[in-house]
Amino acid sequence: MSIENKGKVILAGAGPGDPDLISVKAIRYLQTADVILTDRLVAPQLIADNARKNAIIIY
Repeated sequence: MSIENKGKVILAGAGPGDPDLISVKAIRYLQTADVILTDRLVAPQLIADNARKNAIIIY
């Protein structure tokens, strides 16, 4: 059995809560993600400012 369309799962911590402290690499992953799984500890504005317009966001 072969997998033709492999994806990636990236886990990124949001830090201590200040959106300015998230890593540059984590921002890059947010900007290219097809699906973002987040929780209440992540500032909503961080997702709104960095997610692609057609990304699926799951809270």
